Amino acid sequence: MIESLLVANRGEIARRIIRTAKRLGIRAIAVYSEADADLPFVAEADEAVLIGPPNPAQSYRNAEAILAAAKSTGAQAIHPGYGFLSENAEFARTVESSGLIWVGPDADAITAMGDKINARNLMAAAGVPVAPGTTDPAADLDAAVMAAAGIGYPVMVKAAAGGGGMGMGVAVDEAALRTEYDKVRAFAERMFGDGSVLIERYFPRVRHVEVQILGLADGRVVALGERECSVQRRNQKLVEESPSPAVSPELRSRLLAAAVRAGEAVSYRNAGTVECLLDPETNEFFFLEMNTRLQVEHPVTEYVYGVDLVEEQLRVASGLAPTFDPDALAPSGHAIELRINAEDPKRFLPGPGVVRTWVEPTGEGVRVDSGYTEGNTVTPFYDSLLAKLIISGATRDEVLERAKAAVAAFQIEGPKNNVPFFAELLTNEEFLSGAYDTGIVSRMR
Repeated sequence: MIESLLVANRGEIARRIIRTAKRLGIRAIAVYSEADADLPFVAEADEAVLIGPPNPAQSYRNAEAILAAAKSTGAQAIHPGYGFLSENAEFARTVESSGLIWVGPDADAITAMGDKINARNLMAAAGVPVAPGTTDPAADLDAAVMAAAGIGYPVMVKAAAGGGGMGMGVAVDEAALRTEYDKVRAFAERMFGDGSVLIERYFPRVRHVEVQILGLADGRVVALGERECSVQRRNQKLVEESPSPAVSPELRSRLLAAAVRAGEAVSYRNAGTVECLLDPETNEFFFLEMNTRLQVEHPVTEYVYGVDLVEEQLRVASGLAPTFDPDALAPSGHAIELRINAEDPKRFLPGPGVVRTWVEPTGEGVRVDSGYTEGNTVTPFYDSLLAKLIISGATRDEVLERAKAAVAAFQIEGPKNNVPFFAELLTNEEFLSGAYDTGIVSRMR
C-alpha cells in the first residue's frame, strides 16, 4: 500500500481523502492557498504546505508548486480529488514521469474521454448508446445549422472540451441556434482554451443517471450501481441518490453493462463515472460523458455498496486487489446526498462570508462531509460547496424522513446557504414520488 499521499485539493474532498488515508496508516499531506490556511483539512493533515495565493491558477492549479510540495515532503503518491487538476492529462503524465504514483486513471484515458466528441465516437464504436449528434466539431455556424437540421430541434449546443455543466445552451430553432452557437463558442474559448462545439439532440424531459465504475488493478472493470442526479440548477447537480427511483432491475442491468463496456474501451483503471441521459417515457438511455475522477457524489455509492471508494482508489494505485468480491456486487438500502452550498436558496447566486454558526446534524444514517466550520471564511475564489449531507437507510422513505430531520437540524449562519431550498424540496410531491426529471428545480421556481 502507498505509504505517503499528497492531496492536491482543498475543502471537503481534501478532508475526506485525508480521513481514509489516516485510517489506513498512510501519511497524509495537504497543500493549501493563503485563503485556506485556517480550514479544517489543513489542520487534520499530518503535514501541510502553503503553495500560493488564493487565485487557483497560482495555487491549486499550479502544477509546479504541487510537485515541489510533493518532493519536499517525500510524498509517494498524489490524489487530485475532483476539479482543479484532476482531469488534466498533462499533469497526470508529469506526476508519473516524476516517479510518483497518480491516484486516478492514466493520462491516455483522461485524454480519450476529455473531448466530448471523441468520447461519443469511442462509445458508439464500443456499442454504448449515444444520443443523435455530430461526430465532428461544427466548424462554423453554417455547419452547426446544417447539423441541427439533420438532428431535429430542439438541440443542445455544447462545448466539446467542457464539463461540470458549463458551456451548454439549448436552441429550439435556427434563430436561437445562431445566438447559442456564438455564445457557447466564446465561453469555451475563454474557459477551456478550446472553442470546439458539438450539436446533440436535446430532450426536454429527461433524467440524469450515472454509473460508478472502478477499473481494478488486474484489468477488470466493474460497475458499482447507478446514481440519480436529476435535481440540478444551471445544469449542475444539487441532489444525488442511489439507487435511482427510475431504474428497474432490467434497466440497471443494461446501464451497468454499457458502463463497463465504456471503461473497457479505454482500458480504464481507478474510479470513474459514466454519465447518461435517461428518457423516462421509453427507458432509453444515452451516453453523455465520462468523468475520469472521483465524483462529488461518491458517498451515496459507498453506503449502498458498502465500500470506501477512496480506499479502493488507493488499492488500485498500489496494485492491490479490492476489498470486495467483484463478482458479488449488489445494492443494499438507499442513500441521498444534498450539496450544501454558499448560495442564495432562491436564485442560487454565490454568497460568501464568515461562518458565525455551524451546527451539523447527527443521528443514525447521517453523515456530513464538510469543508468548513465555525469561524472559517468562505471566499469567492472557489466553488460554493460548503458540505455534503449524506443520509442512508433501509428504504427511500426512511431516508427521506431522516433527511427532513437532518436539514431542520443543520444550522449555518453567516454566508448565504441553500439549506432552506432542501427543506422545500423534501416536501415537494414530485421529488417525494421519485418521478422527477432535470426540470424539477425550474418548476419549483
